[in-house]
Amino acid sequence: MAESARLSTSNLELPDLSKQQGQEGPVITQIVCNGLVKAHIIGGFVWFTISLLAGYLYSTQFLQNYHGSGVEVLSPGRVRMVHTNLIAFGWLTNGFLGMLYWVVPRLTGQAVLSHKMGWLIFWVWQAIIAATMFGLHIGEAQPIEWGETPVWIDPFVCVGAVLVAIQFYTPIIRCKERAMYVTLWYFSAAFVWLGLTYIMGNFFPQYIVPGTGAGALLGLYIHDLVGLWVTPMGWGLMYFFVPVILKRPIWSHALSLVGFWGLAFFYPLQGVHHFLWSPIPMFAQYGAVISTIAVEIVVTTVIINFYMTWRGSEGSLKRSIAIRWFWVGACFYFITCLQCAFQVTLTFQKIIHFTDWVVGHAHLVMFGVFTFWLYGVLNHLWPKLTGREWWSHKLNAWHFWLSTIGLGGMFLDLMSAGLVQGFLWRALAPWEDSVRASHPFWLFRSIMGVLIVLAHVMLLINMWKTARQPKQSHVDVDYAGMEQLEDADVASVATA
Repeated sequence: MAESARLSTSNLELPDLSKQQGQEGPVITQIVCNGLVKAHIIGGFVWFTISLLAGYLYSTQFLQNYHGSGVEVLSPGRVRMVHTNLIAFGWLTNGFLGMLYWVVPRLTGQAVLSHKMGWLIFWVWQAIIAATMFGLHIGEAQPIEWGETPVWIDPFVCVGAVLVAIQFYTPIIRCKERAMYVTLWYFSAAFVWLGLTYIMGNFFPQYIVPGTGAGALLGLYIHDLVGLWVTPMGWGLMYFFVPVILKRPIWSHALSLVGFWGLAFFYPLQGVHHFLWSPIPMFAQYGAVISTIAVEIVVTTVIINFYMTWRGSEGSLKRSIAIRWFWVGACFYFITCLQCAFQVTLTFQKIIHFTDWVVGHAHLVMFGVFTFWLYGVLNHLWPKLTGREWWSHKLNAWHFWLSTIGLGGMFLDLMSAGLVQGFLWRALAPWEDSVRASHPFWLFRSIMGVLIVLAHVMLLINMWKTARQPKQSHVDVDYAGMEQLEDADVASVATA
C-alpha cells in the first residue's frame, strides 16, 4: 500500500481489492472520476463568481450608490438572497460534492454507485441553482432565512439530497474495512442531516407548524444548515487532506471522534439562539445558549487536532499555500467560535442584536473557514486534475494575501460597526445618528470586498492558464503510489 494512502487514513489502509475479487496479485479498478471532480469545481466557481458580484452590488446600497437602483429584479433584498443562497448551495455544496468524488473512493477502495448518475446529479444540481437564482430575482422567495428557495424547487432539492446519499453510501457500505476513518464518519452523518435539515426548514414552517413554533424550527434550520451540512463536510475534508499534504497521520484519532459526537449531540440544540429576546419560551433560549457554548468547546478539539498534526511542520507554511489556507482557516475558526460563545449570551445580545457584528461573524465562518479550506483543497488538487503545474505561483500567493486581508479587514470592520450601532441604539440615539456613524464602516467593507473579488479573479485566471498551457508532467508525490491516471477523467486505484 502506498505511503500516502496510509498517511491519509491515519494508518487505516484501503481494502485489498485483489482478495475481494478472488484474484491474486495487484488489481487496478477504475473508481475515481476526475471529470466529476473538475465539473463540480468549475460549476461551483461559476456560482461563486456571481455570488461575490452580488455581494459587492448589495454593499453599494449602504453607500447611497446602488448600481441596480430602479430595476425590480435587482432590488437589494433579492440580490442579497442570491448572494447567500449561491454561497451555500452553488459554491460550497458544489465544492463538497467534487471533493467527495475524490475522497470517498480512496478511503473505501470502492467506486460510487454510478458515474452516469454522478453526471445526472451534477447537471440537475446546476439547473436547481439556476432556477433558484431566477426565482429569487422575480420575487418568489420564501420568508425563510437561508431557505428562500421558491416552493416549487424544494422537492427537487430533497430528491437530489437522497440521490447524493445513495451515490456515496454505496462505496461506504461496500467497504470491507472494519475500522472506518473519521472522515467517513462525518460524511455519513452529513448525508442524513442534510435531508432532515432541509425538510425541517422548508416544509414544516411553510405548511405544518405556525407561529413561534415555526420560528424555533427556522432557528434550527438556519444553524443546522451550517452545523450539520457545511461543518461535517468541512471537518471531514480537513481530516483527509491535511495529513496527506503534510505526509503525517492526524495527531489524535480519538479526539477527532470526540469532535464528531460532540457535534452530533450539541449542534441540533442551539438554533434558537438566532431568536433571543423573542416570544419563544425562555427555557428554549437558555438551552440554546448553553448548547452553543458547549459546541464551541467541541470545535476547539478540532482546532487542537489540526495544529498538533501540523506541529513540527512549520516550514510547510512557506512551502505549501494549501497548508497556508488550512492554517489561516483554522485560526479564523477558533476566533469565530470564541466570538460565538460570548455573543450568544443575553448580556452580549443587548448590544449586538440586529447589528453588523452578526454579519461579520457569518462572513468569517462561511468564507474565512470553509471557503478557505476549499481553497486549500483546490490549490492541492488542481495540478493533479489537469496534469499541469500551476501557471503562476505568484498569483496563488496574491490570491491568498488579498483574500486574507480582505476577509480579515471586513470582519474587524463589521464587528466594530456592530459595537458602534449597538451602543448608539442602547443610548436611544436617533436612528439617523447610527446610520451616519456606520457610513465609514460600510465604505471600508466595500473596499475589502473589492480586494476579495480581485483575488477571486486572479485565481480564475490562474486556473484557466494552468489548464490551457501546454501539457507538462506533474509529479504527483501524494497519490501516485495508489493510482494510475489512464485518461483525463478516470483515475485507477491500485493495491499491491
